[in-house]
Amino acid sequence: MKILIVEDERKVARFIERALVEQAYTARTASTCAEARDELAESPYDAIILDLGLPDGDGLELLREWRAGGFNEPVLILSARDAVEDRIKGLNLGADDYLPKPFSVDELVARLRSLLRRQGTAPRATVLEHRGVRLDLLARVATFDGKPVDLTSREFALLELFLQNPRRVLTRTMIAEKIWESSYEMETNLIEVYVRRLRKKFDRAEGEPFLKTVRGSGYQLA
Repeated sequence: MKILIVEDERKVARFIERALVEQAYTARTASTCAEARDELAESPYDAIILDLGLPDGDGLELLREWRAGGFNEPVLILSARDAVEDRIKGLNLGADDYLPKPFSVDELVARLRSLLRRQGTAPRATVLEHRGVRLDLLARVATFDGKPVDLTSREFALLELFLQNPRRVLTRTMIAEKIWESSYEMETNLIEVYVRRLRKKFDRAEGEPFLKTVRGSGYQLA
C-alpha cells in the first residue's frame, strides 16, 4: 500500500512516514500543494493523509480538485483546524476521515488501516459506461453503441483503467505501474501503441477523440 503524506511541518511528516513504514506501508511526503499535485500525477496512491494549512494553498482546494478529477481513494485530513464547521466542510468535499492535531500516531495508523480495509471490501461497479462504451467486467465483454468490440487482455485492462478514471489525466508511469506492473523504460512506445488501438476502436467520425493526449503528462478519457 502506497500512502502520500501532504504535510508542511517536516518533523511531523517524517514522524508519520516512519510510523507507516514500520507498519509495512510505502510512504512518500509532499510539503506543498504543488508537490502533492506532482506526486499524484506521477504515481498512483492508495490513500492520502492531508494537512490543510499548506504554504502555497489550502488543502481543501486540493481535495476538491482530486475528487473532481476522479481520485476516489481514501483521504484522511490531519489538521489543526478542529472546529466543527471545518470538519463538516472537509467531509462534504469528499474526505473519508478527519483527525485534529495534536494527534496520536497509533490512532492515525488505526484510522488509516480502517479506511483502507473498507476501501478494499467496498462493492465495486461491475459495469463501466462512458460515451457509448460499455465494459462488463464480469463477463469480460466490451460494446460500443451496442455492438461488440474485440479486445486483447491488455486492451481490456487499459480501457478499464481509463473508464475508472474519467477525465483524470493518467501519466505514462501510472499506466505502466497499473497495467504492466512496472515502470518500464519510458523510451518504448508500448503505451502509445495500445492507446492508438483503443482510439481506432472507439473514436467516432466526428466530435472529440475518445482518448486525449495531454502533452508532457499522459492521456485523458474525454
